[in-house]
Amino acid sequence: MEPLFSGKALRKLIIPLIFEQALAITVGMADTMMISSVGEAAVSGVSLVDMINILMFNIMAALATGGAVVTSQCLGAKRLADARASARQLLYTVIFAGVWIGLLVIFARRPMLRLFFGRIEADVMEHALIYLTISALSFPFLAVYNACAALFRSMGNSQITLKVSVLINLINVAGNAVCIFGLHMGAAGVAIPSLISRAVGSIILYLLLRNPALEICFLREPFHLDLHMVKKILYIGIPSGIENGIFQLGRVLVVSIISGFGTVQIAANGVANNLDSVGVLIGQAINLTMITVIGQCVGAGDERQVRLYTRKLLIITYIPTIVLNAVLFLSLDQILGLYGLSRETTQLARTLVFIHNGSACLLWPLSFTLPNMLRACNDVRYTMVVSIASMFIFRIGFSYLIGVQMGYGAVGVWIAMVLDWICRILCFVSRYVRGRWRALAGLSISGT
Repeated sequence: MEPLFSGKALRKLIIPLIFEQALAITVGMADTMMISSVGEAAVSGVSLVDMINILMFNIMAALATGGAVVTSQCLGAKRLADARASARQLLYTVIFAGVWIGLLVIFARRPMLRLFFGRIEADVMEHALIYLTISALSFPFLAVYNACAALFRSMGNSQITLKVSVLINLINVAGNAVCIFGLHMGAAGVAIPSLISRAVGSIILYLLLRNPALEICFLREPFHLDLHMVKKILYIGIPSGIENGIFQLGRVLVVSIISGFGTVQIAANGVANNLDSVGVLIGQAINLTMITVIGQCVGAGDERQVRLYTRKLLIITYIPTIVLNAVLFLSLDQILGLYGLSRETTQLARTLVFIHNGSACLLWPLSFTLPNMLRACNDVRYTMVVSIASMFIFRIGFSYLIGVQMGYGAVGVWIAMVLDWICRILCFVSRYVRGRWRALAGLSISGT
């Protein structure tokens, strides 16, 4: 068969995604820098809630991934009507999930924060409550935005999502500046602009997908819940959602361990999390690309291209990741200086960044990009089991052992994270080599 994606088509898909990820990370760093002007208690409160937010975001993103896999496979098989039907069912599913999750978080916000971070100081808790309440209102909009963006990527069009991302991030940054520096709203000054920008982004992408000229679009038709199609989406989405949800829940539990080490370590962890995202920026973009590319290869029934593009995308991930982290390390002192933190907090953040990003150069792509290839081949239960088991055994278990019992604090927690990555690599590479994913993807002829 002819290659499904030329070099030009891959660049057209990947480059906007890289810029989109870079924009999101930069804005996240700007948010943290701006809220740091309110004080380290505000930074700590926002960073703790961000762990819960990421947990909820990943559950909704997993549903979008399920829809993207189904839609990409339909496009690869040239079943346009099925692709459009799956898109509409995905929209119904994520709206329901976004509203339900948002209401759950709003009504359970106080016991949720006390459950995870009950030992934090009172002023940190106050900022966290405000930030979490407003953030939860944006969940339905975020769910729709993720789904619509995933559908555009399934069509190989990531330029649209980049343009919309630029707009909503401009709204977010400008809103933060006004609300924090002008109106002195504290944690609410970060949350309210995020709510507005997500609402704007979701509405724009939805309206764009009503264009009947697109391969995938929302046509005017009465509401109809296709349980068979929803089941196909959930077959991918639920295991991915459980995997991502428990993975992020594990991260929340790890942060709850760090919260017992004091405000300095909480703040350093929050800042380091911002900078860590820079180190895996390329990988995050390729993760999204892998779903679209491998999904279409599976739909076309071409195992040779599945293997070809898996290798190619991993190479594309590794080389720029190493270069990017080298640049980050050389400019780390200047970047940390922008946060205005204490000397002790800055030094700890520097150490955490070196642990994460130094290890990421070798371990991150095989830990997180390769399993997206397996998901696109319908091999979702295996990735779920491995991720959950590795999370509890290594990331949580060894965080307590090294961080608490051995007294290494946040540094010990991050060493445990690296052990988790190593376990994931051993399992996912072994799964790929054995080829069990071929049967799950319906591929019967071995390629090279």
